Amino acid sequence: MTRTAQQHTLELDAPRMDQTRSPTFIDMFCGCGGLSVGFKSAGYQLLLGIDHDEPSLKTYSKNFGADRTSLIDLYDEEFCTQIAKAVGKQGIDVVIAGPPCQGFSLTGTRNFDDRRNQLYLAVIKAISRFKPRAFLIENVKGMKTLYGGSVLQEVVSRLNTLGYQVTTPRVLCAADYGVPQVRERLFIVGVRQECPPFEFPLPTTAEDAYVTCEQAISDLQARNDELGVEKDAYIGEATSEYQARMRAGSSVLWNHVATRHTDLVKSVISLVPEGQNYKSLPPGVGTSRTFNEAWTRYHSQKPSRTIDTGHRNHFHYKWNRVPTIRENARLQSFPDTFVFEGTKTQQNRQVGNAVPPLLAEALARHLLKSIT
Repeated sequence: MTRTAQQHTLELDAPRMDQTRSPTFIDMFCGCGGLSVGFKSAGYQLLLGIDHDEPSLKTYSKNFGADRTSLIDLYDEEFCTQIAKAVGKQGIDVVIAGPPCQGFSLTGTRNFDDRRNQLYLAVIKAISRFKPRAFLIENVKGMKTLYGGSVLQEVVSRLNTLGYQVTTPRVLCAADYGVPQVRERLFIVGVRQECPPFEFPLPTTAEDAYVTCEQAISDLQARNDELGVEKDAYIGEATSEYQARMRAGSSVLWNHVATRHTDLVKSVISLVPEGQNYKSLPPGVGTSRTFNEAWTRYHSQKPSRTIDTGHRNHFHYKWNRVPTIRENARLQSFPDTFVFEGTKTQQNRQVGNAVPPLLAEALARHLLKSIT
């Protein structure tokens, strides 16, 4: 039999997912739900979002429903049983996860099974237990070179051992997929051996056509002289295709509340040119912050820098203040229908930790080619 005929036979014999329903997924370390938004937009059916951070789960529950949200301690040895109980008899087609890697320890005996690595081991354990057709794991790009790459190599090796073909992990830039933010993240994607191999999607947006800060948030109220309220009305119409997409289905503007700054802070911000940082301040001004991201003002004609979990170092390209939760959410590509819960500090952490939904959607749509 020829190689081509052999491949064709294997494809015919391989079990296929039921085409009468949408592929299902669970989201481990779901946070507020950036990955989940993207996968739902791509047509997947959410079974469960799992985390141990209550403020994040409050936001997740608000947007996806309490019956799709579960507070589970992934350090608990019985967490898989709790997940199985929560999803019932529904099969899990895809496991997606964004586990933190801060606790990784491969020093000394380089024991990957060290308890400090438990959160990553939890994802591998869930994949082993539920045997999904595919998985997607997201992390900071630094994981690729952590301990000389040995951590990533061990993760891929264990997933291969479980019967998955893992595409060479890749660092993707969110701006390449229509997100108005230069944010790089590592993705590990694998599918069952009987599925066609996963291939990462090609960029959809050229660098000279990146969505800019102005195209993302210029339609929102200035909030320069007043703080605003948590639930407000829109003013005017969308002025870009991106703004129209973010506004779709939303009749109310949520989470667009400014931060109260002192006159001193405002005066320092006012001295930072568009697209510049503390290095452009006059001598002796703003010396309380002199690290790389300090006093950074966004550029109206470029994507934003990486949205972080704080809110004190990046400033609006035009107004002398930090971006609001809604502005940062827009720069992350969360639709305006997505409402954030908790204190402002908690909301900033949720937005900053999330995977941009448009990037997640691009990956999810491409993954469909392998699992359906």
